[in-house]
Amino acid sequence: MTQRCDWLINNLRLATLAEGGQAYGAIQNAALALHGDRILYAGPEKDLPDLAAARQLDGGGRWATPGLVDCHTHLVFGGSRACEFEQRLLGASYEEIARSGGGILSTVQATRAATEDELFDSARARLLRLIAEGVTTVEIKSGYGLTLADETKMLQVARRLGEELPVDVRTTFLGAHALPPEFGTANDYIDALCGDWLPAVAGAGLADAVDVFCEGVGFTPGQCERVFQRAGELGLPIKAHAEQLSDLKGARLAARYGALSADHLEYLAADDVPALAASGTVAVLLPGAFYYLREQQLPPIGTLRQSAVPMAVATDLNPGTSPMASLLSAMNQACVLFRLSPEESLRGATHNGARALGLQDRGQLLAGQRADILLWDIDTPAALSYALNYYRPGGRFVAGEYYDAS
Repeated sequence: MTQRCDWLINNLRLATLAEGGQAYGAIQNAALALHGDRILYAGPEKDLPDLAAARQLDGGGRWATPGLVDCHTHLVFGGSRACEFEQRLLGASYEEIARSGGGILSTVQATRAATEDELFDSARARLLRLIAEGVTTVEIKSGYGLTLADETKMLQVARRLGEELPVDVRTTFLGAHALPPEFGTANDYIDALCGDWLPAVAGAGLADAVDVFCEGVGFTPGQCERVFQRAGELGLPIKAHAEQLSDLKGARLAARYGALSADHLEYLAADDVPALAASGTVAVLLPGAFYYLREQQLPPIGTLRQSAVPMAVATDLNPGTSPMASLLSAMNQACVLFRLSPEESLRGATHNGARALGLQDRGQLLAGQRADILLWDIDTPAALSYALNYYRPGGRFVAGEYYDAS
């Protein structure tokens, strides 16, 4: 029986990233069939079912991969912190800059002063750079407003970006990012977050998840736990910045509450890795921040690997500690700095990145998955982690919609 499809793409090599089997889940002499926003068929061309395709595309022997997923960004913000970059190079630590009024709070001031349109225009430019490299799903956090009105403004900008650009935007409320100057104590601020802000954000449908910064210059595990509890009551999944600068057991706390992800993890203790494995919490690696802060403490990659904890890779695009709008560069850094394999890195920026956002419908080239697909003029998928600023997709599908690179 003949099946209808919207697109038939033949003469491909597929990096399906299916589990087991060939490296990268590779299939040579392959084809893809798409119907609506879903993959109808992904496999050997010789095994294609009987299809009537509305449109056909010759893949030209290119490699097809899933669309890239940048699962941790802070790309909506005002101002710049290039001067702090210079200060760090001259010897100031991240904590010293933060405690002297710089760091996150300097971006808060600039973000509060910016209009929604100004934030949109600057974020749009950054997001277009990610899209050009093949990002089809991106997470955007708030956290630079630190008033309910300004956090709402940031989340509205993020939603608008997803409406106006060919990318799926997932939003995360990061009110627990830093203590704003209007509050005397962190506990008072957490009271406001849990009592008023979180219900308002959830009620407006502006957040897909809730995040915290569990760190000495952020919030204590006890304060973060209160946020997790309130998010759970409101039906919002949770994430955590954890063990970036010290070991406060934020990742263990996140795992106990079934967090989607624990992110950074340079100071994660090997003894805490089994908790992540048991909860299914994704370890999000952010090598850009490691690079910019000139960190020396590596995440326990070997233990995470041995415990089968899924590892995602993301840019952490932000103005202070990872001003990097390139997920391909983050993939390279994950290999060079953290010793991931190119296959682990690509899986981290696709399938595991999607899992870190609670998305099970993308990140692999399999029937039934969302049709987010990139076509690359490369000899091997390892090339995507190998070279800096070499490659851009020659064509891409976002939810089944085709965009030619020209």
